[in-house]
Amino acid sequence: MSAAKKKLAVWKFASCDGCQLSLLDCEDELLQIADELEISYFLEASSAAARGPYDVSLVEGSITTLHDAERIREVRASSRALITIGACATSGGIQALRNFADVEEFTRIVYAQPDYISTLASSTPISANVSVDFELQGCPISKQQLLEVISAYLYGRRPRVRAHSVCFECKRRGNVCVTVAHGTPCLGPVTHAGCGALCPSYNRGCYGCYGPKETPNTGSLDAWTDLDEVDLVRVYRTFNAARDPFREASEAHERP
Repeated sequence: MSAAKKKLAVWKFASCDGCQLSLLDCEDELLQIADELEISYFLEASSAAARGPYDVSLVEGSITTLHDAERIREVRASSRALITIGACATSGGIQALRNFADVEEFTRIVYAQPDYISTLASSTPISANVSVDFELQGCPISKQQLLEVISAYLYGRRPRVRAHSVCFECKRRGNVCVTVAHGTPCLGPVTHAGCGALCPSYNRGCYGCYGPKETPNTGSLDAWTDLDEVDLVRVYRTFNAARDPFREASEAHERP
């Protein structure tokens, strides 16, 4: 008798769905492991939903409401392995910009009846709410890295996702450094690899979509740029504003 397929679930919280679309884009590749994998819960793809527990849960999105905070605990309880995917789930997402401002002021300005809005004052990554087995960074995530992580958890091994910087990917592609050659501000030296050095390959500086790499030296990078304090705050407050290394770097340049 063949072994039962392992159950995969995909969950959405506050996000744009881009990382879930990366999974849908893996349609052909997922067929290669279809004999061992059953997608039991994935509302982006199908309204059919099987009950847990689930062997692997992929979670997209940040926690922004009390309801989300309760729901992620339920997801954690029903998942043997919980993997966060994308900048929203791993770093709070672009919605974490609220963490540096007054949310009540925003709602008063934007909404005619702000009392209908129920939200937390901050947007937090999943790991700030429950334990996480692996974090896959990116905005959106890399399809190849996602397949590697799913495969690793199916077969009980550690994912082979390198934690080095985008600069390594530039070297592999033979790119001329946009900062050295043209003086273009670039977050490549402090940003996690995974995008294949997409922007520098077109002579544009890295925007930090994949969030900080391990032990990034943001202070050294800042000294190489011609950006003023205001712009340095802005470059670190994009998709990964709540991730500690980028948050701390932005706060170091913030005017009192």
